[in-house]
Amino acid sequence: MKKSLTCLLLGISLTGWSQQTVRMTKESLQNKLKGGWAGQVIGCTFGGPTEFRYNGTYIQDYQAIPWPEGYIRQSMLGSPSLYDDLYMDLTFVDVFEKKGIDAPVAEHAKAYANADYRLWHANQVGRYNILNGLMPPESGHWKNNPQADAIDFQIEADFAGLMSPGMPKTATDICDGIGHIMNYGDGWYGGVYMAAMYSLAYVSSDVNYVVSEALKTIPEKSTFHRCIADVIRWHKQYPDDWKQTWFEVQKKWSSDRTVPEGIFLPFNIDATVNAAYVVIGLLYGKGDFGKTLEISTRCGQDSDCNPASAGGVLGAIIGYDKIPDFWKRGLKEAEDIDFRFTTMSLNDVYSIGLKHALQVIEKQGGKVSGNTVEIRTQRAVPVRFEESFPGHYPKEKQLIDKNLEQDYVLDFEGIGYVINGEAKKKKESEYVFRAEVYLDGRKVEEVSLPTLFRERRFNFFYGYDLKPGKHQLRLKVLNPSPDHDLRLSYVITFDNQPNTKTWKTDVGR
Repeated sequence: MKKSLTCLLLGISLTGWSQQTVRMTKESLQNKLKGGWAGQVIGCTFGGPTEFRYNGTYIQDYQAIPWPEGYIRQSMLGSPSLYDDLYMDLTFVDVFEKKGIDAPVAEHAKAYANADYRLWHANQVGRYNILNGLMPPESGHWKNNPQADAIDFQIEADFAGLMSPGMPKTATDICDGIGHIMNYGDGWYGGVYMAAMYSLAYVSSDVNYVVSEALKTIPEKSTFHRCIADVIRWHKQYPDDWKQTWFEVQKKWSSDRTVPEGIFLPFNIDATVNAAYVVIGLLYGKGDFGKTLEISTRCGQDSDCNPASAGGVLGAIIGYDKIPDFWKRGLKEAEDIDFRFTTMSLNDVYSIGLKHALQVIEKQGGKVSGNTVEIRTQRAVPVRFEESFPGHYPKEKQLIDKNLEQDYVLDFEGIGYVINGEAKKKKESEYVFRAEVYLDGRKVEEVSLPTLFRERRFNFFYGYDLKPGKHQLRLKVLNPSPDHDLRLSYVITFDNQPNTKTWKTDVGR
């Protein structure tokens, strides 16, 4: 009854809607927007101490997760890098503020690539690509980005939904350009899905509806859609046991075969399984803010980003005023603190975010008259289908553990490879190594390998979609330095068929 009444009041059917007008006051709009931003901060702070400490397992019930008085302010001042979920979003918010809500993707790409903050995974590969002349969408494409399916855009897409109230199609359009700066395929879908949930949170108070309706933005044949659809189905099958659904996710979806750092390890930073943990938190939390944060955190893996997403979406659904005081204690003391690497605080974002949301509402045919806002709502419709690394299956991981001083030769069989390593300085001066890559005797690229952390090449050498069969890879350093090391760590090779062999006869030889 509550579900039907809520949707009836908003002019929304339970199975989607043709375009309807939803009216609300500016205060109501602001309350939901503030709830979305504040919910992220609270969730990120709560889950911060457990980030990637529980991989392949959930956090046991007896393990307390602290929430002391003043924790938010303390974390924002003492551990500001924790809030990459927020300051990454704010890069794009700032571009919209300075360049207008129609700012081209190139402006966002340049701002993000040249920002002072440190980056990892898909974000760092995207940054490196842009700094070296490869702009979006190529900067996020899987052939140019071994991290294409990683969580990065998923934790940064909140702004797109929060500036598109009740307009999931507009939110996903914004995601199309910005999300392909650093991601592709399932990695992109993670951001699309989160943005759609935020957008729908403005016009429905039903968590189950928001979770299910937002999934309509993702193509059904994608891995991402199938995983989240399974979570929704398992929630119906096991409505009171989130751990059973967690186990089902582990059995079917926890194998990371694309992000190199997670292959052959329990570490999993891909968007799909971490989005599943966000949804587990939302569905089993049943609208209870604390329970939602706790479950999404206890699922493990990226357990600060996941409660940040769950807390943000639920915060937008219930509004800032209905986030329990227990979870907001100390928040007001932190709302005027600028996020690191930005000139924006939460209070700034509340104001700027409302401004952008009103601009988008009017641009999409809605009206703002005095204190009344009329939103022309949109259907949630699927974006185009994309798939990263199609037909690529991890074959083998080999330790290298040596400095690349002149040449390195690798013979392998398969259709792809990734070599990880680190460019390090022995003294104070930074350096940029240059290396040539030869495949089967033909030069395929020349790359720069900076020692400067902000400009580093996250994955040293990689190639995909090769002709099946035997290959020889040769790496040649053009400018070795006695004051700097170019350390090769390991290589992962890929084949076009799943590896079904579970044993080796030459172990220990």
